Amino acid sequence: MPMKIGVVGCGALGSYYGAKLGYAGQEVHFLLRSDYDVVKRKGVLIRSPEGDLRFQPKCAKTPEAIGVCDLVIIGLKATANNDFESLVKPLVGPATAILTLQNGLGNEAQLANLFGEEKILGGLCFVCLNRTEPGVVQHMAHGNIVMGEYHRWPEPRTHDIASMFRNAGITCKVTDNLEAAHWEKLVWNIPFNGLGVAGAAGYEAVVNGTIPETPGLGACPTTDVLLADPRWEQLVRELMLEVITTANAKGLKVPIESAEKQITRTRNMGAYKASTLIDFERRQPLELESLFLEPLRQAGTAGVSTPRLANLCKLLVRLDPK
Repeated sequence: MPMKIGVVGCGALGSYYGAKLGYAGQEVHFLLRSDYDVVKRKGVLIRSPEGDLRFQPKCAKTPEAIGVCDLVIIGLKATANNDFESLVKPLVGPATAILTLQNGLGNEAQLANLFGEEKILGGLCFVCLNRTEPGVVQHMAHGNIVMGEYHRWPEPRTHDIASMFRNAGITCKVTDNLEAAHWEKLVWNIPFNGLGVAGAAGYEAVVNGTIPETPGLGACPTTDVLLADPRWEQLVRELMLEVITTANAKGLKVPIESAEKQITRTRNMGAYKASTLIDFERRQPLELESLFLEPLRQAGTAGVSTPRLANLCKLLVRLDPK
C-alpha cells in the first residue's frame, strides 16, 4: 500500500526526493507557493545524467488541503524554521513520522519541541543539484541519504522508510548516531558553503574575519576554484580539521581521514555551487544559525579552539543579505 507523503519545502532537494518517491509509486503531495501553477500544469522535471524523470505530484497551496500524512519530508531552508508549526502541524497525526532533510544543527530539536521526539527523524543528503527554474531540478551527481532517529536508536519504521527510499533508486543507510552523522556532513558543509560565500570578499578578509576597506565583492568561488588554489585548499582543510576536532571532543568519533575523502569526492563534482552560495547570489537569507553559528557555539562549549571557523562566522554575519 502506498505511503502518503507530504513534502514541505519543494525547492531542489524536496522536489528531487519527492519526485523519485512518487515515481516509484508512493502517494506524494507537494506543498507549493510560487511554483504551484507551473507544477500543477507540468509536474516536476528532474534532469539527471542517470536519466530524466517527470512526475506529477498532488499539488496543494495549504497544508490543510493535504491533511494528515504517514510521512512528512521537510526540505525547507533552516531560515524558515519559524514556520514549522503553521506548515507542518496540519499534516501530523498520531502515527505520522517527520523526516527533516535540512542542513546543519538544531532542526530536529525545534521539530521535537513542537511535535514530540518520538516523531522526529533526521536525514543527511549527499547530493549535487540545483533548481534551475520553476518545476525543474538539475541533478548533477550523488543522492545518497544517511538517516537516523532523533535521540533514539533506529526504530522498525526507520528501516521501513530507508527501504522505501532504496526502492526509489536512492541509496539510503540507517545510522544509530544521528548527531555524529550531522557532524560528518558539517565537515563538508562548513568549508564549501562558507568559503563559497565569504570567498567573494577575498582571502585576507576570510582569514581575518573582516570586510575589506575597498568596497565591492568579487565572484563567489565554486568548489573547483577553492580546490585549485593552494591557499584556499589549505583553508578548506583547516576548517575541516576544526570541525572534526570539535566532533571528537564531543565523543562522536568522526575519523580524521574523512577530510581527505571529502576533498577527493568534491574534486569530482567540478564547478559546483553549494546551496549557501546560491542563496547569497539570489540575495536570500543565509542558513547561518544551523550551519555555522551553532557549530561554533558547540565548539566553545566543548573547549575547542576554532579560529578559522570564528573568523568565517564573523564575515558571514556581515555578508548575510538579511
